[in-house]
Amino acid sequence: MAIFNDDCKNILPTIDTGSVDLVLIDPPYEIRTNGGGSIMRSEKQFKYLTEKQLQPISSGFDESILAELVRVLKKINLYIWCSKKQIPWLLSYFVTDRGCNYDLITWHKPNPVPAISNKYLTDTEYCLFFREKGVRVYGTFDTKKTYYIQPYERKLKNKYKHPTIKPLNIIKNLITNSTEYGAMVLDCYAGTGTTGVACNELGRDFVGIEINPEYYNVMEARLRYENKAKTPPVK
Repeated sequence: MAIFNDDCKNILPTIDTGSVDLVLIDPPYEIRTNGGGSIMRSEKQFKYLTEKQLQPISSGFDESILAELVRVLKKINLYIWCSKKQIPWLLSYFVTDRGCNYDLITWHKPNPVPAISNKYLTDTEYCLFFREKGVRVYGTFDTKKTYYIQPYERKLKNKYKHPTIKPLNIIKNLITNSTEYGAMVLDCYAGTGTTGVACNELGRDFVGIEINPEYYNVMEARLRYENKAKTPPVK
């Protein structure tokens, strides 16, 4: 297991080509917030920009990152949490240009933030799964669901001080479905380390990269605690 408090653009080039079994990331979202032309560039940063100022994809997440992820993977085997606005671009990159198979996994929250000004509720989160032909999907009937209905746990947000933390059970299912015991999993937007915790519990190796020092410190503490409390993972 290795974790880094740095920009993934600095760390990814140091990772060997074809050394990673699975990438699972939750990068900055690009989200339209109202009909007046303002954009939330990143749900994690809460910065508002005009259409003219907006880059093609949220700051820090563009095709150069995707190219590096494809390079380090043995075969394309990758989950990306994204906004609805990012779906067409990602489908074009992986399906149209690279011929990958894909699935759309959704998390539906019965308790969304009640912000309804000129838009629908943000009660659904999207996760795209891309894999090259020949990449196996493991798991069981219980882990292979593509549709989750469960509340957003605000206590986790309060505990770990991260606005977009994902449920551990979903992350564990994704890893179970796409890797075998001992596989290498990379999360280059690791946040507070949920992917790392899942890897610990499932017996996978983990490389985590997080640029925010506060989130990195939480991740380090979580993983240190998990290692002390760790029970032998199921093979």
